[in-house]
Amino acid sequence: MRANEVISHAERLIERAEELNALRYGDFTLTSGAKSNFYFDGRLLSTDPESVYIISSVMLDILVKRDIHVFGGPAVGAVPIIGSMMLAAHTRQVDMRGFFVRSESKTHGMGKQIEGHLQPGDKVAIYDDTISTGGSIISTINATREQGAEVGCIMSVLHRHEPSSDRINQTGIAVFNFLKKSDGGKIEVDRETIAQWFG
Repeated sequence: MRANEVISHAERLIERAEELNALRYGDFTLTSGAKSNFYFDGRLLSTDPESVYIISSVMLDILVKRDIHVFGGPAVGAVPIIGSMMLAAHTRQVDMRGFFVRSESKTHGMGKQIEGHLQPGDKVAIYDDTISTGGSIISTINATREQGAEVGCIMSVLHRHEPSSDRINQTGIAVFNFLKKSDGGKIEVDRETIAQWFG
């Protein structure tokens, strides 16, 4: 894919978010307690056929270029996209495995925190639909590294670029996202990031 094609896909994600009422402007309080002038519900995109097709198609292109064959993220936000990525990979005959990380280990059965296909030495991509504080992604990175895997990149639909998300930048791991919050507080296509990854 070329950058202009990915930009068109990102523009469509904004349109689809508006059509699904997944993007609303007003006065909102986030899970972190911070105030926001918009609310973005990534789950409405990740359970929408057109949106998951766009997201998984673009991100699979990135993983193929970076020779990354394991894709995962935190439960429950990443789970629908993990499924769509595995289907997209199979359709394109790309070797790909998926996993997700629970917020804490199960207290029954095998007591696992990580479910799916993750092995020591794997190079992985970590996904969450929105980067706000970065807390769930950092927890997922830590759990993944404890299993002996290497994180090759972080992926999301929307990066809010909040001050609290600076710890994502501090990891030194490359981040790809379709959309970002503008200086004016609106959601827009992150053309700069897309150009860096698809230029």
